[in-house]
Amino acid sequence: MSTPPHSPQHAPETTLARGTYKESQRISEILRKESVGGAVLLAATVLALVLANSPAAHFYETLRDTRLGKDFAGLHLDLSLAHWAADGLLAVFFFLAGLELKKEFVIGDLRSPGKALVPVVAAAGGVAVPALIYTAINFNNGAEALGGWAIPAATDIAFAVAVLAVIGTYLPAALRTFLLTLAVVDDLIAIIIIAIFYTSDLHIGYLLAAIVPIAIYAFVARKGEKLFHLNAASTWLILLPLGFIVWVLFLNSGIHATIAGVVLAFMIPVRENKRTRAAEADHGLAEVLEHRIRPLSAGFCVPVFAFFSAGVTIGGIAGFTSAISQPVALGIIVALVGGKILGIFGATWLVTRLRGANLDPDIAWVDVVGLAALGGIGFTVSLLIAELSFGVGSPMNDAAKIAILSASVLAALLGSLILGSRNRHYMKLAQKETVDVNRDGVPDVFADDSAAR
Repeated sequence: MSTPPHSPQHAPETTLARGTYKESQRISEILRKESVGGAVLLAATVLALVLANSPAAHFYETLRDTRLGKDFAGLHLDLSLAHWAADGLLAVFFFLAGLELKKEFVIGDLRSPGKALVPVVAAAGGVAVPALIYTAINFNNGAEALGGWAIPAATDIAFAVAVLAVIGTYLPAALRTFLLTLAVVDDLIAIIIIAIFYTSDLHIGYLLAAIVPIAIYAFVARKGEKLFHLNAASTWLILLPLGFIVWVLFLNSGIHATIAGVVLAFMIPVRENKRTRAAEADHGLAEVLEHRIRPLSAGFCVPVFAFFSAGVTIGGIAGFTSAISQPVALGIIVALVGGKILGIFGATWLVTRLRGANLDPDIAWVDVVGLAALGGIGFTVSLLIAELSFGVGSPMNDAAKIAILSASVLAALLGSLILGSRNRHYMKLAQKETVDVNRDGVPDVFADDSAAR
């Protein structure tokens, strides 16, 4: 039987269309938690800046440089608190990012090439264009300055969502999904950049040695899935020690230790199976661990890293002006504020046009510009890459951090102005998405989800 010309198969593809009801609910839950984490992150950043620019600056620097641990068996575990935060606590953040990545690839929007195309291309544009802008501005500024090309690559989802919470936007489900998926892909690109371009003195022996505990970790995570569902403490008692061994080996391998978190996350089962059903669980182990670990990551690990990393001495108005006038700082600010908008919006518009697709009728291109502006909030990973590029204590590192903080504030203000001006329209869409409910209890705008079931 032939398909009628007016059937969905012949309808133009839609960019930023609403996803399934289940996916929308999952995204909303993640963003609610990230907004709380963003507030804690902001408080830690402000505290660090106040201490670093007050009479307590010496106390702050002494605390940051305090060493903790012992150099046991030559494994270089005698690290400063700032180093523990950057390499250790951020490994938890990257573990969470790895869980989200795997879920997106296995059960989320990224499993479908059609749905994944737009956010993947948008994220790639949001990395490439800022990197090119930074490189152009610093082309004649020496090799050290050029080494910071990846600083404006990242998007900090916690801060971006915190901004959304502050301005009170009723962002439509499709835009929320686009923002989170964009940030997830952005994290993946940043992880690849760190692994490839910020690896020095590679020691293959440590990486080969890490294969054994990684394999054991994967085996235990799969076979013990029922136990980990039923007993939260068993996760910390069994998986954490194995993960720590892998982290130590990565720390000494020359690959940045946070990459261990991503590798371990990819070993966690995502889909529901007989073990999850035996535990009477509604989700796979990856989602369970995400729920358990996200409060730790957002409420402690990332804020502590920010506290030790963001505390840069500004030196008053004169010092601030001097810092942001340096090519490194100018490159970061222009790349994060302008480059992210050009890259994300331009890539989204281009891929939509090339596919012959239409933008969802409830969404305007100005909404994409607003989200792209929020993409310029590059806080956490940008600070990490700045330290990897220039080293702690370097004048360029200090200028880069001031630029990252300044650009993030500017991007947040710009995104707030654009999206805030659309709040009345978003409120109408929110009513449309939540009031009209069909007999299955699924909003009518998500009726395709119930039909698929």
